[in-house]
Amino acid sequence: MHKTYKQPVLIVGGLLLFALLVVINPFGLDPLAAKVLAIGALMVSWWIGDAAPMPIVALLPLILFPFLGIARIEEAAAPYANPVIFLFMGGFMIGLAIEKWNLHKRIALNIIKLTGTSGNRIIFGFIIATGFLSMWLSNTATTMMMFPIAMSVIKVMEENDDGIGNQGNLTVCLLLSIAYASNIGGIATIIGTPPNVAYAAFLEKHNGYSIQFSEWMLLCTPLSILLLLALYVVMVKVLYPSGIKDKESTKNLIVSELRKMGKLSIAEKRVLAIFLLTAFLWIIKDVLNRSQQSYKLDDSMIAVFGAFLLFVIPSGMHSEGKSGPLMLWSDTNKMAWGVLLLFGGGISLAAQLEKAGLIQALGNWVAGFAEGGFILLLLITLLSIFISEVMSNVAQVIVFAPVIAGIAEALNANPLQLGIAMTLGASCAGMLPMGTPPNAIVFGSGKLKLIHMTKTGFVMNLIAAVLISLFCWFILPMALSVVVPH
Repeated sequence: MHKTYKQPVLIVGGLLLFALLVVINPFGLDPLAAKVLAIGALMVSWWIGDAAPMPIVALLPLILFPFLGIARIEEAAAPYANPVIFLFMGGFMIGLAIEKWNLHKRIALNIIKLTGTSGNRIIFGFIIATGFLSMWLSNTATTMMMFPIAMSVIKVMEENDDGIGNQGNLTVCLLLSIAYASNIGGIATIIGTPPNVAYAAFLEKHNGYSIQFSEWMLLCTPLSILLLLALYVVMVKVLYPSGIKDKESTKNLIVSELRKMGKLSIAEKRVLAIFLLTAFLWIIKDVLNRSQQSYKLDDSMIAVFGAFLLFVIPSGMHSEGKSGPLMLWSDTNKMAWGVLLLFGGGISLAAQLEKAGLIQALGNWVAGFAEGGFILLLLITLLSIFISEVMSNVAQVIVFAPVIAGIAEALNANPLQLGIAMTLGASCAGMLPMGTPPNAIVFGSGKLKLIHMTKTGFVMNLIAAVLISLFCWFILPMALSVVVPH
């Protein structure tokens, strides 16, 4: 299709889909639910078709929810100030400071010196490091830490590109690998990602069963490792082979560049200290919160605190007789503000999908097509993964957990098999930027097209669904010594 006509056709097509779902209501939904579904279909179709800038499409809930009587403007707007958005903002600012003072180049050069200059080895090193960190940190905090480092490596590799190999593939591969490794690594431990915690809390409250940390790791760590290896193979061997080989000349250039940079400057040391302090607080926040009752830390507070320090601590570097703080407000012009709007729109849409009962209805509908057994387990895992593309994975687990428990009881199935499969699937969304915070963070780099994420995410979604289902069907009964009572 000619570019001149593509955008109008996509816009009209989305509007026709919207009208079809509202006026004809093919699924026989409640009128309010039909409107919410129509808005969701409109937004997703415009996002995928790139009919308008994604952040602008993400503002539709602010227009359509109040206009169609779905929610008041205050309710529709509240998700745009969700705590995770401030986590993004703080993390992005720290990343900008690392870039401003050239610390990113120093870190990147040292990483490449360690891993080697082969494209595949760089990807493998990042997947392992990111996956391991995400076992203990939130996937968002992990991505926030790894993202500026990855961008630095990309910049160094681009600057030293000799035309041999595919630099574009390496860039896409590295960014997506960080996002997906953060998601996958988090499933290995019960504290690694919020859906795990939410499901464990549901089990304890409704079934009186406290799943042990060691039990969860026994099942999910091998699964996480398998998924990380599958991610590596899919990225570097199938979808984005870079063909960039380890070269002695590049190694020598890396050493030469590090020598030229000399010792850390005062500003670099201060930015590094703030970055390490932020990361340290993310790591120990749960211990601090449990050890006393006077205050409570969360990831968003810590990220904003780190960003705040950048604007008040002097750089110690004098330019034209003046010394300013590490960051000026003008430095934020390069920040990915659109990603904040994009994620806010996704959360606002998800909240109304849940409120309208569409998520629960979908779960019941899928359950009606299966009579138990492995097929039901696979269907629930697939449903969980693809629903989490447009819905908060924590909210999804909270909504689905009682539905899954009811299905298990009705079919006399093991509730842990279905429940854990649903919970793990909720952390594996990879097709859309709003699917998980790590997806949104790497998409904010501006170096990814939506087609990169949808294509790769679809493949990884299918692989994750199969592996999770197989593990929960064959390994879970052996790994967990106690079965939750019906």
